[in-house]
Amino acid sequence: MDDLISMVKGFAPGLATALGGPLAGVAVSALSKQFGVKDEVNAVMKAINNDPEAEAKIKQLEHDKFKAILADKANARDREARVVESENAPLINKIVTPALALGVTGLSFALFAVLMFVEVKPEAKDILIYILGVLSAAVTQILSYYFGSSVGSKDKDEQLRSVVK
Repeated sequence: MDDLISMVKGFAPGLATALGGPLAGVAVSALSKQFGVKDEVNAVMKAINNDPEAEAKIKQLEHDKFKAILADKANARDREARVVESENAPLINKIVTPALALGVTGLSFALFAVLMFVEVKPEAKDILIYILGVLSAAVTQILSYYFGSSVGSKDKDEQLRSVVK
């Protein structure tokens, strides 16, 4: 697998990252489909080595992947904007997302306060800390949704949009 990552990372770093992580199987499958070979690392490596257009095919695969991610984000944001602006949408549709965001954030702060200021049984403390970790990840996602994840992420999204165009 390391050899395949080395082959790909020079011209498709996003795909190389996928190959080195938990989505490695999905990435190998995508490469095998792109090259029309068996869904195995060795078959994909052989196809890349023997195809003079391998670099262009891999770049196209990564380009398509990022295009799909951007489209998905745009669809989610557009849906949210349409629901909020719609006069005909039921009130429940307009408040579900903010209510969930406030609820998860409030629960996270409440659990943190419990851990700080309330005596908790030792056997329950580990579970509460685990739950707090899950809620903290959820709060991070909520903040990213409402305020953007970071300037670096914004810059990356702009670069991806320019590549897709």
